[in-house]
Parts: sequence; C-alpha cells; structure tokens
Amino acid sequence: MYSYKINHLPKRTCEITIHIPIADIKKEQEIAFDKIRQNLEVAGFRKGKVPKEVAKKHISQQLIYEEIIKSLIPRLYDEVVKKENLTPIISPRIDLVKAKATEDWEIKITIAQPPQVTLPAYKEIIKSIKSELKKTNIWVPGKDTAGSEKQNEEENKHQLLNKILERLLLESKLEISDLVIEDELNRRLTNLLDDIKKIGLTVEAYLKSKNITIEDLKKNLTQEIEDTYKLEFILMEIAEKEGIQVEKEDLDKLFTNITDDHQRKKAEENAYFYASILRKQKTIDFLLTL
Repeated sequence: MYSYKINHLPKRTCEITIHIPIADIKKEQEIAFDKIRQNLEVAGFRKGKVPKEVAKKHISQQLIYEEIIKSLIPRLYDEVVKKENLTPIISPRIDLVKAKATEDWEIKITIAQPPQVTLPAYKEIIKSIKSELKKTNIWVPGKDTAGSEKQNEEENKHQLLNKILERLLLESKLEISDLVIEDELNRRLTNLLDDIKKIGLTVEAYLKSKNITIEDLKKNLTQEIEDTYKLEFILMEIAEKEGIQVEKEDLDKLFTNITDDHQRKKAEENAYFYASILRKQKTIDFLLTL
C-alpha cells in the first residue's frame, strides 16, 4: 500500500511525495505486461493471443515502466487530490525521485492551487476613480462633434476600466504559484520561438530588433503573466462576493448567435469555458456601473 506526505510551500504551491513499495510495483508490472500483451502482434499469433513466454521476448522492461507511469501515477494523483481536497489549477509537475527495478519507488508531484485573494474596498475605489475622471474630462463647448461623441464615450469607458483594473491589481493581496508562471512562460516562449522561425528570423535578430535581451524578454513576460493571472482571480473573487452568475439563458443566447452548426456544437461542448468568459464580462460590467 502506498503512502504519501504533503509539504505546503509558499504561494499556494503544494508538494506531494508518494512512496510505493516494490511489492506494489511488481503487481503493477504484471498488470502493465498483460495490458501491452493484449495489443501485441507477433507473426503466427492473433492479436491478443500471443503466449506469455513469447510476449516476454517482444515486450521490453522500458515499455512496461512507461505503461506503469502512464496508468499508476495519474491514479494515485487523483486519489490523493480527492482525499486531501486539493484544487489544482494546472497540470501537475511530476518527478520520479526513485524508480529502480528492485527498490521502492518515490514520486514527487508538485501542484498549484488557486491563490487566496484579499480584496480592497473596491466600491469606494471605483467611486474615487470616477470622481477623478469627471474632473479631468470636463466638457468644453465645441470640443466634441456629434460623430466623435460615441467614440469619446468608448474611450472614456476604456480609460475607466484600465484605471479600475490597475488599482485592483495594486491594492489586492494575492500570490500566484511560481509553477503557474513558469508553465505559462515556457508556453509563451515556445510559441514566440515558432513565430520567429516562421518569419525567417533568428532569436538574436528578433531581440536586436526589439532592443532587448533574453533576460529582459523573460522578465517582461513574467510580469505580464503574473498580472494577468492576478486579475483573473481578483475578478473571480469579486464575482463570488457579489453573487454574479451565468444563467443557462445567457449561454443559450450566446450559442444561438453562432450560425455555423459545427462551431455551435463545439462551443456547446465547451460550455464551461464560455461561461467563465461571460462571468468575467458580467463582473467587469458590474464594476463599471458602480
């Protein structure tokens, strides 16, 4: 029977160390071997009917270990997460600390959980921002034309939203797990590298064109990622506090506006994703009307 211990790290990061006795690993090896044998094809035998002794000559130990890792680790991970009421927000980082053939196994799984958010007095902050903007946006006769009135209204709304988000970001208290930031940073750097290659540039040429170093690039991206995640969780916390929800009617209206049947079906299958976007927009609308 496996055992585990949990180490709670800063920034809502958590390390789970799982110890698996060699006796359990041997049982898993037998299960993995039988599973692989079911799909094994050897000349002279039907698929799934290869004798055990023959199969042993065609199934490597490496393949068996790969099957164990693919099936055992996710199972243990799910069990521990449920038992401990953990709430991972991204895929875990998995490290095989010890995985030798004749010894107990030790696995370290690192997870990131949602940050604990302490909100400022956001209603008072927004009232203060609106008061300041009214003083700076004083109407002058002849300044605006009828054609630009709507444009000015949108610009003012955009300016108000930016100032609200800036203050919320500045005055809210929360920390994002380094695991989340590192994962997103690696994803963005990989995508950027692909984009650079597509336009025929080297990384060095791209950085030179931007007049930055690779360290500057990583620093800027890290700050952008951290701010983006912080704002997401700040808005989620406000939505929870204000009871802002997305109703079925909201989603139905959204899906009805998608005329392509295939695209609409895909959207409906990802209803949770669209619900989160709608809830975020509802929260922003709420803040703007305070």
